[in-house]
Amino acid sequence: MRSKLFVPASRPELFPKALAGIADAISFDLEDAVAEARKAEARAMLATALASAEFAASRKTIVVRINARATLHFAADLAAVAIARVDVINVPKAESADDVRAVADALARLEKERGLTRPIGLLATIESPRGLRCAAEIACAHPRVVGLQLGFADLFEPLGIDRTETAAVRHVQLAVRLAAGEAGVAAYDAAFAAFKDLDGFRAEAVSARRLGFTGKSCIHPGQLALANEVFRPSDAEIAFAQRVVAAAAEAARNGVGAFAVDGKMIDEPFIKRAQAIVALSQPVV
Repeated sequence: MRSKLFVPASRPELFPKALAGIADAISFDLEDAVAEARKAEARAMLATALASAEFAASRKTIVVRINARATLHFAADLAAVAIARVDVINVPKAESADDVRAVADALARLEKERGLTRPIGLLATIESPRGLRCAAEIACAHPRVVGLQLGFADLFEPLGIDRTETAAVRHVQLAVRLAAGEAGVAAYDAAFAAFKDLDGFRAEAVSARRLGFTGKSCIHPGQLALANEVFRPSDAEIAFAQRVVAAAAEAARNGVGAFAVDGKMIDEPFIKRAQAIVALSQPVV
């Protein structure tokens, strides 16, 4: 998911536009984007939409951000969206491996009751000091975890940390990327609230991409093209990765370990990276 567009679950008029847009994934939000008084209404509207023919026909990755496990809305949210069309459930404010396992266990029970055979993934958001400290444990907590997502607003604002403090941003990005790497899952960069500041969005996205992030959350459609551009490997990177993958296949057939491509020694870590680049370069419909 190079780009993941947040869409308030309380705004069904935006759903068709999101499905027709250029985002790799759509994250329907039952949490921060929905007022407390409209939580139940938003939940019902989203559940209806997810069961529609329009959603069935779409090949977008569908993510739903539910309310946190500690809230009164958690159980109802999970029950409403544990359906076949949902690919990933975004767990906000994850602070421990127990948080993740509790969501995974509840989700497994619902899937079993409903006869769902494809497990729904979990994307854990790291957005508190404790969550950051326990990020690797969270990433490794359960096989359902498909990635970690950064949330700078909840992490920085209560602590008075300036979002434009580049050193702080990069420190947190690297910590989350390494935590995700320990579990062998993807890391996704945070949303950028100043949606008119495209230069700022690009700079933060480029920093994340250089640290190995797979994509970035977007809160406005105007950010999507930039995210897709930044997180798409360059033509040169794709071509090199394709040569590495082809050479790796040939080496495997010949029983060769390390080998050279374009004057560079290649072994298992480089092969895995090349395979990831080739996969990421594939078009998303």
